[in-house]
Formats: sequence, structure tokens, C-alpha cells
Amino acid sequence: MKSQLSVILLLAMIFTLGVYPLNSCALYNEPQPDDAPSSIDRTDYPALYLQEPPVYGEAVWMVQARLKELGYDLETTGYYNLETSSAIRMFQLANGLEANGAVSDVVWKNLFYGPDGEPNLPTDSTIPDKKRLYLEIDVATRTIKLVEEGQVIVKYPVAVGKSETPTPLGEWRVVQKSTHWGNGFGTRWMGLNVPWGIFGIHGTDKPYSIGTYASHGCIRMFNRDVEKLYPQVPLGITVRIVENGKMFPKDLKPIKLKKNSYGQQVVYVQSRLKELGIELDRADGRFGNMTELSIKYFQVWHGLKVTGEMDEETYRAMGMIK
Repeated sequence: MKSQLSVILLLAMIFTLGVYPLNSCALYNEPQPDDAPSSIDRTDYPALYLQEPPVYGEAVWMVQARLKELGYDLETTGYYNLETSSAIRMFQLANGLEANGAVSDVVWKNLFYGPDGEPNLPTDSTIPDKKRLYLEIDVATRTIKLVEEGQVIVKYPVAVGKSETPTPLGEWRVVQKSTHWGNGFGTRWMGLNVPWGIFGIHGTDKPYSIGTYASHGCIRMFNRDVEKLYPQVPLGITVRIVENGKMFPKDLKPIKLKKNSYGQQVVYVQSRLKELGIELDRADGRFGNMTELSIKYFQVWHGLKVTGEMDEETYRAMGMIK
């Protein structure tokens, strides 16, 4: 009886091993889905800080690449680990910020733009004339063109933002140029001065995405194409991002706007003002003095209450809503 029981136990063990073979994951307690690290690929200044397990993603890679570019000695892994947190703490100390090792919107802006939150651009005399040389990206056709004196110099296919993370329409400038960020950013990076996040034109390790709506708002190019375009693009060049040639949609919700507002809706208003013949410097999503004065001018012109703010009546008079 004892020997029969031993045989039964042995057979049971063999069966178990056959169905559930031993592997290294089982031996080391493979993390359950709830323990898996979070992926943060957004570009709208997401908060980054030490967690267990550490968060990872394109946002982390972007911070690490920028820190390396600024001379900090760390490995770019895409994981927000202790080494990255320590480098951020050193950066915060060097720039008079609270040294907590976490990335806030203030840290994002200091990393990419400097202490005053504004990018370091060439002087006005050296910024290319936007009528002479500019880039135009159309998210509808997923193309980028370098235009000089009205003539298309080169044209390439691109990938743009998905519907939930759209590429920002507007008139921006290239405020940063970098090489070999790696990972999803390919071999070249050209950053834009969009006020609500970090957006840029860059290469990719996902060439199959080109020609589609695939990114988190950035503009992806084949590495071979961005390497050709990169030396032709000076700092300060205007980048027009449109949809079928327009910077505002047909269906628009009349959100109230006033001085110091910023965002995509401000771009829509600025673009419409320019279409109506009220000249602005650029549709850059920043509601400043010039935008306020332009709206006041429009309101006076159309017999509206002069507030310098966008209300439903002003939207309607501008032909942006019915």
C-alpha cells in the first residue's frame, strides 16, 4: 500500500511539472499586474517622482535625455529611479528650486526653457523671416514642408498626435535642437515653444507609425528624413501647424478667455483674428497684451461691449460659432 501511494505521488508530481513547468519567473515571484510600473508618455508637464515600482515612459526618457544634455552624469533608462531623482535634486539646488527630487511643471520649464520659463532664442535680427523660411505641418495630410519664399524646398511624411493627445495647432518656433536622445525620439530632436507641454519634431524607433495618428502630440519623422531636415532648420524658425490649412476647427465650444489664459483655444482665437485682418505677431496660444488689444479693437469695430475678453457674443461676431 505504501509503495502504491509513493507511485501515485510521483505520477502526480510528473503531471504537475508537465503542465506547469518550473521557470525563473515562478522562482522569483513574478510581479502581478497591480505591481507593474506605470507608463507615462504624456508631454503636458506630467508630475514625476520616486515610486515603487518606478514609473517609466517617454516623459521620463525626455527628462533623462535633457539632464544628460545639461551635463548630468546618469544613464537614460526610461525609468524614474533613484539616480534620476538625485540628478533632479542637484538640478533643483543649482537653480534655486525646492530640492525634493520630483519633476513638477516648474522643473519641466526650467529644464527646457530656463529660469524665466522662456526659451533662449537668437536675437530678433537673426531669427529667420517667417515669410522667407518656415516649416508647415498639416495634421490632416500628415506631412511636413520646409518653405522658402513661398516655394516648397522639401516635403516629408510624418506621424502626428492621436485624437486623445493631439498635435497642437498654432504658430510656434523651434527653440531647441538636440541629437541622439534615443529611444522613441530617434536621432534628432527639435523642440517647440508650446506653452502647455513639451512638443517637438523628432525621429522615431517606430518607423511603421509614419503617416498615421500615433504620437502623444509630437511630430515623428523617419530618422533618415529628420537627419536631412535638421541642418536646414535654424533656431527661431517659425513652425506653422495646421489642419487642412486652418488653425481652428469648424465645431468650436465658446470657452471664456481673458488675459493670461493659454492653450489651444487661444490659438483658435488668434488665428481667426488674423484671418479677419487684425494682425498679430503669431498664433502662439498665449493670451497677452497684443491679443487683448486685438479683441478690444474687434469689439469696438462690431459695436460689442469692449472687455478684451472672449465671450459667447464675441465668438459669434467673429464667425467662430453660429
